[in-house]
Amino acid sequence: MDPQRLKDNFALVAAHGIDVAEYFYADLFERNPSYRSLFPASMARQQQVLLEALAQIVSLVDDPERLVPYVQGLGRSHAGFGVTPQHYPEVGASLVATLKYFSGDAWTAELEKDWVEAYGVVADVMIKAADEK
Repeated sequence: MDPQRLKDNFALVAAHGIDVAEYFYADLFERNPSYRSLFPASMARQQQVLLEALAQIVSLVDDPERLVPYVQGLGRSHAGFGVTPQHYPEVGASLVATLKYFSGDAWTAELEKDWVEAYGVVADVMIKAADEK
């Protein structure tokens, strides 16, 4: 996994602003309609929270001493909202689909591998933290 490649790609994607979050949730709910009930009726705040969390995770991708506690906190809070380990693969699929969409021609097989690996690490930490709750 190349942290700088992730940071550079996320900068490209994040330039699309709230459209990124809207696309992500549209993809997630299309793939998994039952997940919609885990979220508030108005998604505006949730979309902003998603973008902020992604930006924080990416900014810390090469600083595990700060990243791990942040991600553990996310895992514990998500468990409180009813998120289970079974949700994580579907969220990851929608995240990768979103990143790919907004990357356009900049998307490569190496970049996809990096994102899948990074998401896998984050998901594992979140799941373990939720289990320790």
